[in-house]
Amino acid sequence: MDTATLVTFIVYLAGMLAIGIIGYRMTSNLSDYFLGGRRLGPGVAALSAGASDMSGWLLLGLPGTLFASGFSGAWIAVGLSIGAYLNWQFVAKRLRIYTEVSNDSITVPDFFENRFRDHSHVLRLVSALVILIFFTVYTASGMAAGAKLFNSAFDLTYTQGLWLGAVVIIAYTFLGGFIAVSWTDFFQGILMFFALIILPVIAINELGGWSETMSIVSDLSPGHLEMVAGVGVIGILSSLGWGLGYFGMPHIIVRFMGMKSHRDTGKARFIGITWMVLGLYGAIFTGVAGYAYLNSVDTGIDLANFDSETIFIVLSQMLTHPIIAGILLAAILSAVMSTIDSQLLVSSSAVAEDFYKGLIRKDATDKELVVVARVSVLVIALIAIFMAYDPNSSVFGLVSYAWAGFGAAFGPIVILSLFWKGITRNGAIAGMIVGAVTVVVWHNLSGGLFDLYEIFPGFVLNFIVAVLVSMTGEGPSQEIQDEFEQARQIAEGR
Repeated sequence: MDTATLVTFIVYLAGMLAIGIIGYRMTSNLSDYFLGGRRLGPGVAALSAGASDMSGWLLLGLPGTLFASGFSGAWIAVGLSIGAYLNWQFVAKRLRIYTEVSNDSITVPDFFENRFRDHSHVLRLVSALVILIFFTVYTASGMAAGAKLFNSAFDLTYTQGLWLGAVVIIAYTFLGGFIAVSWTDFFQGILMFFALIILPVIAINELGGWSETMSIVSDLSPGHLEMVAGVGVIGILSSLGWGLGYFGMPHIIVRFMGMKSHRDTGKARFIGITWMVLGLYGAIFTGVAGYAYLNSVDTGIDLANFDSETIFIVLSQMLTHPIIAGILLAAILSAVMSTIDSQLLVSSSAVAEDFYKGLIRKDATDKELVVVARVSVLVIALIAIFMAYDPNSSVFGLVSYAWAGFGAAFGPIVILSLFWKGITRNGAIAGMIVGAVTVVVWHNLSGGLFDLYEIFPGFVLNFIVAVLVSMTGEGPSQEIQDEFEQARQIAEGR
């Protein structure tokens, strides 16, 4: 490892910890810790949502998929782009308004309980359980991505890399809460963006340009240039289905809740979608150009045993100046950190706000709850580290499972809560349970229709069950309907 690369990387880590300390000094109550006091501007909200969304998957998992399978893996990017746009267009503004109108809700389970006036706390409990189960899996994927980075780039063992990455992420999330997480995500989003633009351009230029790169790929494997042939309907639908996940991602939609004003959503949408589309293109071209480069240049790498998810790391070290390499490697850790910190924060909010305060100590003080949340960050992170201990852990596989769980359990309920006055508490509970269970069961089946990505059946069944149960039971109270109309009228500018 070059000294300049190492120094650049260390400076980056020190900067992230400094933001954590600043965030600690700005955090005085529970709303600050979990929602930043609703003070996010459109730029920070947009890049923070994007960075926490994409994770190490964008710089490791997606380039690795394109390296291994070619342009057929790009359907996922199409699905994600559509889903993210629709989420910003239809959910962001209404959710920002409704969560404030509905007793100033600061977490997703909090919003569900207030929205449906669920005094039994069952809805809060079910949604908090979904968060803890699937976010632990999601966090494990980030831990695995961080371990692969340190293992490949710094000659550490997988286990050493796992612990080193975890310590840094836990430190600033533990200290600064939502403010630190959002601002680190903002800077990390900028870093990720430039990394995904710069590296594929360098790689393609090194190969002699775009035409020459595509020619090399065609000679090596013509199938790598096919986006449709050989994929099949189920394969395309499964990839497009990733877009459904956005409507139910707590660590993304909480950024909508944390914005200064619902009037900022249009500007934030433009920034966020532009960042995302260009970043996805960069990841796609990194994977394809990396495939051409490693197969046409004598690099000394054993391709038979090569982990495709490390292609971004390998290209960074081979094609750039040591200082640039340090920045690009920091971008990978940025992607990992920006998602794990958000997941840890949302998970800790479920423990503190939904379990501890909701079920154990209803009169708990804000100071007490912040302490519980910080301890929860440590415990959840340790469980995720244990799950990621296997060096063969797939970043893509872990993300895929967790993404489906959230999309299928929360997505339809978020949409129905914001746009249908008739949904009831029992409908929301039934739909949420059906969606989550469907994902778990479907994930463990294979062959034929069961090869369809589990988010599809989970999302559809959740939606159907929620509507049917709501229509057959007692309708929502007049108080709930009046609050729905209040939120709708504000959203429509009345």
